[in-house]
Amino acid sequence: MLLSLVLHTYSMRYVLPAAVMMGTAPTYVLAWGAWRLLSAVLPARFYREVDDRLYTIYQSMVLFFFENYTGVQVIIYGDLPKNKENVIYLSNHQCTVDWIIADMLAIRQNALGHVRYVLKDGLKWLPLYGWYFSQHGGVYVKRSAKFNEKEMREKLRAQMKAETPMYLVIFPEGTRYNPEIPKVIADSQSFAEKEGLAILKHVLTPRVKATHVAIDTMKDYLDAVYDVTVAYEGTVDHKGQRKLAPSMTEFLCKECPRVHIFIDRIELKDIPEEQMYMRRWLHERFEVKDKLLIEFYDAKDSKRRNKFPGKSVHSKLSLKKTLPSLLFLGGLTASMLLTESGRKLYVKTWIYGTLIGCLWVSIKP
Repeated sequence: MLLSLVLHTYSMRYVLPAAVMMGTAPTYVLAWGAWRLLSAVLPARFYREVDDRLYTIYQSMVLFFFENYTGVQVIIYGDLPKNKENVIYLSNHQCTVDWIIADMLAIRQNALGHVRYVLKDGLKWLPLYGWYFSQHGGVYVKRSAKFNEKEMREKLRAQMKAETPMYLVIFPEGTRYNPEIPKVIADSQSFAEKEGLAILKHVLTPRVKATHVAIDTMKDYLDAVYDVTVAYEGTVDHKGQRKLAPSMTEFLCKECPRVHIFIDRIELKDIPEEQMYMRRWLHERFEVKDKLLIEFYDAKDSKRRNKFPGKSVHSKLSLKKTLPSLLFLGGLTASMLLTESGRKLYVKTWIYGTLIGCLWVSIKP
């Protein structure tokens, strides 16, 4: 009985991080909302600067749990510039933790507040978060024929006009690579074969629309494109078959010992401008990713598995980067919950913030 209780408690290691990250959301939204109102008469640039600082505080707290709490080893290959840049971040997509990987790299460049995402349209209905991501410069897009190119260009131009630092995260596959849903992989490979493109094993055939619109719109604003390939160690079964990548819950339960991140910085001049040629270029980049992942998962020499080729750096994130944010947001939230009026405000923020957010994103993209 005692052993069962201990095992159950151990399996619930994600509860504390989840409670803190979700629990501090109303506090964060209240702080951001106050600044939004105060900055209404100021130039957009001033709003963005403080918004980026607030976002850095929240995401630093998130990274405390995903890096310091889990103790995961972050292994970086390739060249990650030390200085912040205006970039588009292109990555393979296999699980929800992929969003956090972008934060892991950005904080190492002191660019965490600049991270903005191209997101699936359905995510805009997330309580509090969906509305805020849009306000922070995130772009919600629909797939295929419903993709609104004009809307995305207008939003990106507004960001450039406000001189917003840009660390725009795009997952060109459009959905996650999931070995437990072989039909999606098979359909992706069939499409590539039909289009005369190389068939990919460990990634899906990328879609070019969002990438093309982003690069084409911001080509004179960007410094580079980061082509990022991510592999989670421990995602192969005893038969050598690839398993599902860890969910956020599993990651927080310390079920991923190491995450491997390969970065290739690409100059804008090396990327074709026309969509037809960019499509082939993007597919070729995913061929490179596929070869890296084949080496990682399937190398005949066991010594070459579970790592990418080339030099690597074990990058440990200092507590100084994350713990102050945890204490600050945690302390503010605890203070609010200690009083009756604070608790009422907290609950109302969840309820009315969600309702207002849903109404807002239904009217404005």
